[in-house]
Amino acid sequence: MKSAAIRSTGSYLPEAVISNEALDQFSPEARNLIGEKTGVLSRRRASEDECTSDLALKAARSCLEKACVPAEDIDGVVLSTSSPDRMQPATATRVQHEIGAKKAFAFDINSVCSGGSFGIEVCDAFIRSGKYETILLIAAEMYSRILNPRDFSTFPFFGDGAGAVLFQAESSGRRGVLHSCLETDGAGNNVICVPGGGTMMPYDRITNPRMAYFRMKGEEVFAFSIDKGPKIIRRAAEEAGVDIMEIKRFICHQANINILHRIADILHLPRERFHVNLDRYGNTASASVLIALDEVITEGIATPGDLVMLVTFGGGFSWGANLIRI
Repeated sequence: MKSAAIRSTGSYLPEAVISNEALDQFSPEARNLIGEKTGVLSRRRASEDECTSDLALKAARSCLEKACVPAEDIDGVVLSTSSPDRMQPATATRVQHEIGAKKAFAFDINSVCSGGSFGIEVCDAFIRSGKYETILLIAAEMYSRILNPRDFSTFPFFGDGAGAVLFQAESSGRRGVLHSCLETDGAGNNVICVPGGGTMMPYDRITNPRMAYFRMKGEEVFAFSIDKGPKIIRRAAEEAGVDIMEIKRFICHQANINILHRIADILHLPRERFHVNLDRYGNTASASVLIALDEVITEGIATPGDLVMLVTFGGGFSWGANLIRI
């Protein structure tokens, strides 16, 4: 059976760097807490003339240029985003058109911060079916447009960015996605959400402007993440028949440095094996693990033959893990 091997990766972070000190709508005491509470020291912000698909396009083009693969060869474009250009059509359709992937199908998925893991499983399934050879996965987020600038519980912690992975069919079975686990607990569907703007609360029924912004219950999210993170790592490794000590790098959703440290400690793993970029980019939602994967490969942290595990947790509640041999 064919597996989905990584042909190339790419990412894009907007040029504007916003430091904690620049968030002057909050008091100096509050700004000092940002790094302490989450490890975020700065984040990237998209320009006023950019939208989510613009970030996705730049990550996609970077990925394709590295692989020297023409867009015409792509069979499908899967875009993970919880901050789409518009309610409809799928943001992926603009990306498919602009890169020139004329024969590719294109659609969005939305599993909030778990979208990277869910997208990898979708791409792997397409390729394992034998029907498709080349699938481009992109995760792009622009939370700066859906956050309340005065909400200290959300605004300081998120950043904009996009990551991409080009998967191609591998016949040997020695490389690529080895195993994935996905889980959902819909009882947490109200913990992380944008209340207004859908059919449950159309725009004309929004009486409080804050209902149009992203919101989350931080303490519940923290507890959920440190409970499910270690469990999904163990499950994915056991089901794949791999000892977690064999895994070169753990690429977890970049939400909070204290979550990453707790997961490492629970698993009795060195914290250094958990990739960190949230200090520079903040929480980039579903894009975080694909941006980090691009860094891990581009910087030579993981090289051909190494095992890496992507681990995500986010709205829904949803969580997942993907074991990949580079």
